[in-house]
Amino acid sequence: MRDLDHRRLGRELGLFDTDPLMGAGLPYWLPDGAVVRHTLEEYVREAERAAGYRHVYSPVLGKRELYELSGHWDHYRDDMYPPMDVGGEQMLLRPSLCPHHALIFRSRTRSHRDLPYRMAELGGMYRSERSGVLGGLTRVRAIQLNDAHIFCTPDQAVEEAAGALALISRAYADLGIRASRHRLSLPGGGGKYVADPALWRRATALLREVLDASGAAYEAVEGEAAFYGPKIDVQITDPAGRESTLSTVQIDFHQPERFGLRHIGPDGARHRPVMVHRSVIGSVERAVAHLLEEHGGAFPPWLAPLQLVVLPVGEEQEEHAHAVVREAAALGLRAEVSGLVEGSLGARIRRARLVPYQAVLGAREAADGLLAVRLRDGRRPGVLPVAEFLRRVEGRVRARGTALWEPA
Repeated sequence: MRDLDHRRLGRELGLFDTDPLMGAGLPYWLPDGAVVRHTLEEYVREAERAAGYRHVYSPVLGKRELYELSGHWDHYRDDMYPPMDVGGEQMLLRPSLCPHHALIFRSRTRSHRDLPYRMAELGGMYRSERSGVLGGLTRVRAIQLNDAHIFCTPDQAVEEAAGALALISRAYADLGIRASRHRLSLPGGGGKYVADPALWRRATALLREVLDASGAAYEAVEGEAAFYGPKIDVQITDPAGRESTLSTVQIDFHQPERFGLRHIGPDGARHRPVMVHRSVIGSVERAVAHLLEEHGGAFPPWLAPLQLVVLPVGEEQEEHAHAVVREAAALGLRAEVSGLVEGSLGARIRRARLVPYQAVLGAREAADGLLAVRLRDGRRPGVLPVAEFLRRVEGRVRARGTALWEPA
């Protein structure tokens, strides 16, 4: 069985690494890894914009009073970094983006015409994970979270949560990710959860309605809820059989109450909105780790750090190969020449085994403006004109998804 551990793959492919001087649980991204991360982040932003989300930026620090108000300090402080004294005030690295988004929502007068108000951010958050649980990209101390909060009326909550679940499903199809199961995460015993049984029952009933309408099989599990409300967890399983949560949808009545959030209704009175928390791919770190293991480093074409490699057979074709790469770059493709200095043609093809598209350029192809096309999966679509080949590759990348090739 192949070793699909993302830590080995990430280092072997030059995607990320760590350094003890930076600290445990704080990986850095190398150029190819940064390409994957950037492409994934832009995909999410584009999908969110198309779904009606507005993007914001918020600071990674907040006063201790902010997290006391949200409830994080009372219920989550063991996972937070200790306060820093800054000018006589206690400041904290944020463990979550939701308190900041609640403040952004209440910074302006909101009308019922503004709802649902969908706010999204790819932002940093920080969790004081114990050294013993850190591992590669799956458990880190500095997290880049794909987060969003929808402020809506109670009557809109089910539709908005269902829309978020559908957005997750579309992203999984484009990324080639399979959900192993859906979980309705409920509170357990102890003082970990806010005490308001009526709000818990109400939020749970709405999430059950969302899951039942989706047709997804699910099971209810106690003790896995967020401290402020129940959630739908979309579970994934790695090649070793370990299960984890990648994406979530939550319905929250607690924080709108804590922050005193209001909107003006059609009756002119002030009404309390509901907060739907939603993450399509969860943390970028965990998403990339899972994609590495799911695909064995052979990312979908649109996500691959290098999408096309051009392989000249002889020195005489190298100039032409660079011209092909320039044409590919003009179409937005990530392409490189693998020249003779890198070894024999066979060795270069083997080295490029994870690149989705390989184009061999011999004397005959160079003379006629053609390329001998090879796909990563071993298929050989044949000899194609350069412009046609690049157009078809660009079309597959633009369409996203996991398919390498489509018949003409």
